[in-house]
Amino acid sequence: MSALPPPIEEWLAFLGSQRRYSAHTQSSYRRDLTLLCECMAGRPLEQVAEGHVRQAVARLHAAGHQARSLARMLSAWRGFYAWWAPRAGLPVNPVAGIRAPRAARTLPKALSVDQAQSLLDRSALPPPANAVEWRDQAMFEVLYSSGLRLAELVSLDHRHTRNARHESESWIDLDAGEAIVRGKGGKTRSVPLGGKAVDALREWLKHRNELERQPSAGADAEAALFLGARGGRISPRVVQKQLAALALRAGLPVHVHPHSLRHSFASHMLQSAQDLRAVQELLGHANISTTQIYTRLDFQHLASVYDQAHPRAQRKPE
Repeated sequence: MSALPPPIEEWLAFLGSQRRYSAHTQSSYRRDLTLLCECMAGRPLEQVAEGHVRQAVARLHAAGHQARSLARMLSAWRGFYAWWAPRAGLPVNPVAGIRAPRAARTLPKALSVDQAQSLLDRSALPPPANAVEWRDQAMFEVLYSSGLRLAELVSLDHRHTRNARHESESWIDLDAGEAIVRGKGGKTRSVPLGGKAVDALREWLKHRNELERQPSAGADAEAALFLGARGGRISPRVVQKQLAALALRAGLPVHVHPHSLRHSFASHMLQSAQDLRAVQELLGHANISTTQIYTRLDFQHLASVYDQAHPRAQRKPE
């Protein structure tokens, strides 16, 4: 990917070194800011005005860019100018007042309780028999037990480590039954690990050294909780592939993504506890409106029960 104007490169470096944003997030921001430069067609960054940004958004929308991708893109542009405008002596942030077209709010795909139990209990499969299978069992138990994002899962260390070579950002404490996680925006939270997750993690840690670590993997691999086949910290893509394969082998009728287990955690917690604020804290949502989408999932569950149980419901399925 080609170099961007120096102010943008400085901001991306700042996000990595000072804000501790993940490499994945920095890469996304780089793509979005590359698009900004392309849309401005050579116009210097300090000469970009609100009208130019509105025209760019309109053109991108007409070209087929979806509302969610435009919102993410504008967030990157807005963040850059919020940082750079004061340093460059610009009077305003040209992106400050611009919002993406409203996106349709879709429901996340969650497994039913029975589907989640069947997947994690391996009801149609033999129990784990090797290091990779125990690793996978532990990963998926943690995802469902704690509602972690995929990036948060792979960032976990097997214990807190702080030395000249490595300092943990996220780790597990099995004695306390919790994970300490650095999530979006560098915010740290503690989430509980359920009994099944703790048991699976203890079993995985017995087998962890069976995945040979390459010398080049370094201190990060030594600290990582979950390892790939070559002994380095596991990649998000491997987690996705392993979960999809397990769901297929288990006979589930739907494709299962790691985020499906996060959605399942949230919706099942709401069905049982009805405590939106608690679920917001567990998921690490900055805004409760993000969590409120799960109340619609819960309403679907309640409506189904009503239709089946109430003697005068008499509602036909659509």
